[in-house]
Amino acid sequence: MDSRYKNASYGRNIDWFTILLYAALVIFGWMAVYSSMYNLTGKNYVFDLTKNYGKQIMFIGISALIALMIMTVEYRFFFGFSYFIYGSVLLLLMAVLVLGAHTKGAQAWFKVGDFKIQPSEFAKFATALAFAKFLSPFNFKLTDKKNLLRAIAIVAIPAILVLIQNDTGTFLVFVSFSLVFYREGLNGLFLAIGAIVMVLCIAALLVKPIILYIILTSLACLIILLFRRYKKLLWIIVFTWIGAMAIVSSTDYGLKHLQPHQQKRILSLFGLEIDKSGVDYQKDNSIMAISSGGLYGKGYLEGSITKGKYVPEQSTDFIFCTIAEEYGWLGSLTLVSLFIALIMRVIYLSERQRSRYNRVYGYCVACIIFFHFLINMGMAMGLLPIIGIPLPFISYGGSATISFTILLFIFIKLDSHRMQDLSR
Repeated sequence: MDSRYKNASYGRNIDWFTILLYAALVIFGWMAVYSSMYNLTGKNYVFDLTKNYGKQIMFIGISALIALMIMTVEYRFFFGFSYFIYGSVLLLLMAVLVLGAHTKGAQAWFKVGDFKIQPSEFAKFATALAFAKFLSPFNFKLTDKKNLLRAIAIVAIPAILVLIQNDTGTFLVFVSFSLVFYREGLNGLFLAIGAIVMVLCIAALLVKPIILYIILTSLACLIILLFRRYKKLLWIIVFTWIGAMAIVSSTDYGLKHLQPHQQKRILSLFGLEIDKSGVDYQKDNSIMAISSGGLYGKGYLEGSITKGKYVPEQSTDFIFCTIAEEYGWLGSLTLVSLFIALIMRVIYLSERQRSRYNRVYGYCVACIIFFHFLINMGMAMGLLPIIGIPLPFISYGGSATISFTILLFIFIKLDSHRMQDLSR
């Protein structure tokens, strides 16, 4: 082993470029939060803890201290305590179902005075740690059925607990782990099956279930007639037909049992319902704010639509509207470039790890950030349903800011010891 990596002290071998990208996004985010809450007629003290921008400074400060602690902790700590951290967060996810406060239709927060803590945000890095440790043994094969089922369970258990809390946005983020499965050797057929399931779900929203039942049954009968000589294939066709029918039925059932505002968001996306006072109001004003920025934007603190508070949740879920209106297309491109640079940098660093644990965790980090980035941007531009999901390092929120910082800096710490193999 290279002596440079042995007993590495704080500051040695740290990827400062990744930290620079993190700092740029955090600063960019705070400026956007400040602008989104800026009052043209009142006083705007930067450290006013009654305002989101004041609280966000505090959250950034706490995140910086936690990041420093992570960088000074023995790097083997995360490998050794992966399952413990995962189990502790699972307990919090279960506890919030009993002791949590109801906010916006979800029971996903612990309320402490004026502040709220959302355990599901911390479940992301905890699941990534446990997932990475489970896949870390040198001779581990994800293609083994027992290993595959256990790996799926590690991701599915917190995802289900989050779904029970009615936190749909965070639940969908766990889908990002499917990309890590693929990177670690899972057959691409599973991703294809996932895509087919998605198409069936969308079809179930656009077409009446009875029509889909007729189409699927007719198609299955036709295939059976064409391949009736192949008995083994017939069973596969039958089970596929049953699965497709179940997906259509469950999608229709699930839609009917969602909260009314969630139903409207999904139906509005596909043009099946118009609600100018609610979902479409959010989407239309969001698109209006983004498009009004033009090429160069209106200038910092000069966004007329965001200053008029026409876009709901503009410091959290719709923070991108503020950035696009004030900085224009060039500012939006800068933000997108920072995210792409960060994601690609983490993937690059992941590929150079000697330890499989480090590599798997790194890919989890990249996929989680990418999924948040993709959904939040798509939501703000009206391309995806409004499900409520923060833009990493940009949106206001203590739990999100701190959890994303922990998620990223654990990997930065592991990368600083990249030549050491934790799995042996």
